[in-house]
Amino acid sequence: MACLTVSAADEKRVKALGFLSNKGTDNFSGRIITINGKITAAQNKCISEAAELYGNGVVTFTTRLTIEVQGIPYEKIEDFRTYIAKEGLVTGGTGSKVRPIVSCKGTTCQYGLIDTFELSEEIHERFFNGYSDVKLPHKFKIAVGGCPNNCVKPDLNDLGIIGQMIPNYDEDSCNGCKKCSIEDTCPMNAAKVVDDILEINKEICNNCGRCVGKCHFDAIEDGKVGYKIYIGGMWGKRVAHGKALSNIFTNKDETIDVIEKAILLYREQGKTGERFAQTINRLGFENV
Repeated sequence: MACLTVSAADEKRVKALGFLSNKGTDNFSGRIITINGKITAAQNKCISEAAELYGNGVVTFTTRLTIEVQGIPYEKIEDFRTYIAKEGLVTGGTGSKVRPIVSCKGTTCQYGLIDTFELSEEIHERFFNGYSDVKLPHKFKIAVGGCPNNCVKPDLNDLGIIGQMIPNYDEDSCNGCKKCSIEDTCPMNAAKVVDDILEINKEICNNCGRCVGKCHFDAIEDGKVGYKIYIGGMWGKRVAHGKALSNIFTNKDETIDVIEKAILLYREQGKTGERFAQTINRLGFENV
């Protein structure tokens, strides 16, 4: 086995900068922050060059859409950081604080109900960058999903947002069709024609928006964009599904404010080493 020369103190110091030890070596993986997984072609080229110049030429991707360059010797860490800074890239994403924000491609996906890139970039700037010096009891992960398909699993994050399309149902326009296009369209079987009138079960409807514009008589001509917020999710050694707040927010600024309140509650009420889910369980969901 190789003789390791990097001290535990130095290893801890560079971990705070986003450099994770490669097992059994004095080399590290440099974690590069992306904003919801997007980088430019120029940044991509820069990362490739840096991987060859300072690492072992291997680039990997994390589950939270950051990029890691493997095999960087300890003594080349600062050179690596300087090189990628040419394209505005930084390392980080570790520690007991807000972690890089994850989002799906709801901005471009056919099922996307909200602009996930725009929202996650705003959250990134306000809370990942703006709260970078705010120490929390543990890591705090945020995910933004564009629709109830749940591709990025927002409910398994400390705080998750799922885009909604709340259908505006005009019962007076319903013609009670024997073959109802809304009933046929609904993937949740929440819409049923009963006694010649369409009924939508709000307990089953997940506001996916598939029904909007499908009625030939314009009974659901449009809908209202919303944000469903889950708190207290986590995965790993312990797994917890987040619980949804009772309100579906229809204002983006209110949604951002809820994120801030959740982070501040965690900072003030959480115990060191405790995940947000555990804080919520200890305090009681109804008291949060």
